[in-house]
Amino acid sequence: MGKTYKISTAIGLVVLIIIIINILAHIYSFRLDLTENREYTLSRPTRNILKNLDNPVTITAYFSKDLPPHIINISTSLRDLLVEYSTRSKGMVVYRFVNPNEKEDIEQEAVKNGIQPVMINVREKDQVKQQKAYLGAVVSMGERKEVIPFFEPGAEMEYSLSSAIKKLSVTDKPSIALIQGHGEPSPSEIYQALEELNVHFNLEPYQLTDTSAIPGRFKTIALIRPKDTIPPSQLARLDEFLASGGNMLLAFDRVEGDFSVPMGRSLSYGLEEWLQRKGIAVSESFIIDTKCGFVTLQQQQGNFIMSTQIQFPYLPIISNFANNPITRGLESVSLQFASPINFAGDSTKKFTPIAFSSERSGTIKTPLYFDVQKNWTQSDFPSSNLVVAGILEGKLAGNTDSRMIIISDGDFAVNGPQRGAQLPKDNVSLLVNAIDWLSDETGLIDLRTKEVTSRPLKEIPDARRSFLKWFNFIAPVIMIIAYGITRWQINRNKRIKRMEVSYE
Repeated sequence: MGKTYKISTAIGLVVLIIIIINILAHIYSFRLDLTENREYTLSRPTRNILKNLDNPVTITAYFSKDLPPHIINISTSLRDLLVEYSTRSKGMVVYRFVNPNEKEDIEQEAVKNGIQPVMINVREKDQVKQQKAYLGAVVSMGERKEVIPFFEPGAEMEYSLSSAIKKLSVTDKPSIALIQGHGEPSPSEIYQALEELNVHFNLEPYQLTDTSAIPGRFKTIALIRPKDTIPPSQLARLDEFLASGGNMLLAFDRVEGDFSVPMGRSLSYGLEEWLQRKGIAVSESFIIDTKCGFVTLQQQQGNFIMSTQIQFPYLPIISNFANNPITRGLESVSLQFASPINFAGDSTKKFTPIAFSSERSGTIKTPLYFDVQKNWTQSDFPSSNLVVAGILEGKLAGNTDSRMIIISDGDFAVNGPQRGAQLPKDNVSLLVNAIDWLSDETGLIDLRTKEVTSRPLKEIPDARRSFLKWFNFIAPVIMIIAYGITRWQINRNKRIKRMEVSYE
C-alpha cells in the first residue's frame, strides 16, 4: 500500500510540474537563439518600432511550396522571424502564408499586389528544370501597404520587415536637404539613392543663399559634387547649421580627369580652406591603386578599330572598409578619381576613417598627363590604406556637437541626367548608409548592414553523388543488421553460460 501511494504521488507531482511548465510557457515566451549572427533575435530598433505601434499590421507572405532546400530555408527563417514579431508586438502584428501556385486567383492576387514570380532551378532525379516561384510579402496597415517583392537568399529579412512597418507607422518623415545652386546634381540625377532614401526620409532640394539660414526642419544636409565655387557667406550658413547640432554629408572632388586632353588637374571650390579650419586636409593628388577599374582603349588595326579594356589605376575600387555601420556589409565601391584625406585637428574633434585604398596604392600630384598604356611597376604603389572617406565628430562649429561625413569623390553615387545609367549597388549603399547614419536615430542602419554568412554546399561529381546516395540508403540497414547479430550473439552467450552453471 505504501509503495503504491509513493508511485501515485510521484506520478501526480510529475503531471503537476508538466502542467505548471505549460502554463508558464504560454504566459512567458522564452527561446534560445544559437545562430552565429543571432538571426532570430529582434534588435532594439525593431522592438522599439513594435512597441510604438498604434494600429495592427498584417503581413501576407506569398511563398511557393516544394522548393529546393536552400530556398525553402528562406520560408522557414521568415516564419520563425514573424513569430517573434507577433510575440514582441503583443498581437499587433499578424501574419499568414499563402501559396500562389495552388490557385490561379491567389496567383493573380500576388501579382496585383506587386509580388512577381521568379524562375529558380530545381533538381529532380539528377536533372535540372526551371520552376516558377513566389518569395515576397505584403505589409499592410489599414488601407496602406508596402511590398517586399522578393526575399533574396542571404539578405537581411529583419531590415526589410522593420523598414516597411516603420514607413507605414510613421506619418512625419525627417527631411534631408540636398544643397543646390553650385552645379550639384538634382534629386533626379541620384535616382537610385533617392528610391531608397524616400523610404524613411523626405529628400528636398534646397537653394543655399548668402543671407537665409538653413531651416531647422532639416536633420541633415547633403552637399554632393559641387561644380562652382561656394562663397564664404554661404559657407557661414553651413557653419550655422552645424553649430545648431545639424549633421552634414560632404562628397566633393579635389581632382578631375579629362580624357579628351588627356590631363588631370586639381579643383578648388572654397571647401578646402573651410575644411582645413576643422582639421581636415584633402590633398590635391590622385590616388592610384592596383585594385582599379578599366578604361576602353581604341586602336586602329588595318581597316578595323579594335577596343581593348585596360586597367586604369586612377579609378580605384575600394574594398577595404572599417567595421562601421556605414560601411559594414559593403564589398566594393568604384570611385571616379579620389584624393587622400588627412586629419590634423585638435582634441575637440574626432576623425574616424571608414574607407581606404588597398595595400598597394599611391598618390600622384597634379597636374599630370594620363598615359593609358603605361607599364606600372611595384615601385609606383608604395603606400597602403589611404583614407578616401571618414567621419568627423565634435564641435565642428560653435559649442554644439555635430557630425560630418567626408568622401573625396563627388561622383560616386551620381547617375547623371541619363535615367538608364546604373551604378554599382555598393556605391548607392554607401550614400544611403551615410545619410541613414547621420539622420536616423532608431538604429535601423545596423540591420541594413547586418552580415549574413553564406556557406553554400560544394558541387560534387555525379559518381560521388551516386555513391553517397546509395551509402545513405544501405548503411543504416547494415548497421541495424549488425546490431541485431551482435545482440543475438550476446544473448546466445548468456544462454550458454547459464547452461554451464552447476546447481549441485
